[in-house]
Amino acid sequence: MANRLSGQRYAQAILELALENQQLEQWDQDLRLAADVLGDDEFALFLGHADVPQERKISAIESVLSDAHPLVQNLVSLLVSRGGVAAMRDVQEGYSQLLDEHLGRQRAEVTTAVPLEPAELERITEFVRQLVGREVVLTTRVDENILGGLIVQIGDQLLDGSAASGLERMRQVVRTQAA
Repeated sequence: MANRLSGQRYAQAILELALENQQLEQWDQDLRLAADVLGDDEFALFLGHADVPQERKISAIESVLSDAHPLVQNLVSLLVSRGGVAAMRDVQEGYSQLLDEHLGRQRAEVTTAVPLEPAELERITEFVRQLVGREVVLTTRVDENILGGLIVQIGDQLLDGSAASGLERMRQVVRTQAA
């Protein structure tokens, strides 16, 4: 819980910096990169190891995140020095959420049994855009277990139009009728 709160505070501060410097999307990309790098188990162990000197950790961060904004490197160094490597993902997710709110866009995830064609993806994006009334950033996921159809996750709403879900509903109806 404490990591979540501190991650949100850092995210808010970063958004303010990004706004001042008109680098909203650049910070988003750099924070995603940093979260991915710190999400690597071996690198996180290295950064968290007490026997590794702080200078060596900072040098490794600068090397791995050489293309990232210097302030992102500083943030990661700060988190490492405070033992907060695990909070980086919360910072990144918090920033992305604040950025989406600032830009008036909604993230949604679509799960299908097979990869979507570009025209299908466009139709689904437009459907979700009309549903939420703002710009939509859609991510896709393939899960063969849903058999067909699709599942759309918009925030905490779930629209389940999968074949697996439909079959389960039919199964429940048959069981109720048989009983």
